[in-house]
Amino acid sequence: MTFAAALPPGTDPVAVAAVEADLLARWNEHHRHYHTQRHLDSMLAVIDAHADLADDPAQVRLAAWFHDAVYDPRASGNEAASAGLAASALRRLGVDPAEVVRLVHLTATHDPEPADRNGLLLTDADLSILAADPATYDGYAAAVRREYHHVPDDRFRVGRAGVLATFLDRPALFHAVPDRRAWTDRAHRNLRRELATLS
Repeated sequence: MTFAAALPPGTDPVAVAAVEADLLARWNEHHRHYHTQRHLDSMLAVIDAHADLADDPAQVRLAAWFHDAVYDPRASGNEAASAGLAASALRRLGVDPAEVVRLVHLTATHDPEPADRNGLLLTDADLSILAADPATYDGYAAAVRREYHHVPDDRFRVGRAGVLATFLDRPALFHAVPDRRAWTDRAHRNLRRELATLS
């Protein structure tokens, strides 16, 4: 789905095109290997397939567009910076940014409240790669390592293992999609397999 399609009808098309071009340029930065437009497209596909599960699917789609718009593997606070970008860009378009900003911040923890239907769908979409088939998951893991090529192997293994362990500690990784139990089971298998390679 295009960025414009997630916006209210009547939003200035020239301004929308400028924001969309900026976002696409960000998603296609050369230092990205996993957090690319392909990741964005995959998220939007999940959101579109399950739009009825959100209270406001347009807000969820906008949050997907902005959630990793700022991505620097050498920096911390990418989610906060992405939320700030969302706030300024949407205000320029005359769109209230509050819900999108809240949702973008949520991607730092992937821990929405049970009644947060927008947040549940967004975080399910963002983590959906964890439930991919083994070959696709392995490609994702390799792409993440390329994004952190500046980190020595021993430090990367420790840090990555910590991230994987945090996800494995969660009995349920997905909360909105109808196949959430099957997705969680596949994700746990992938996570355990990758974790074994880091030991």
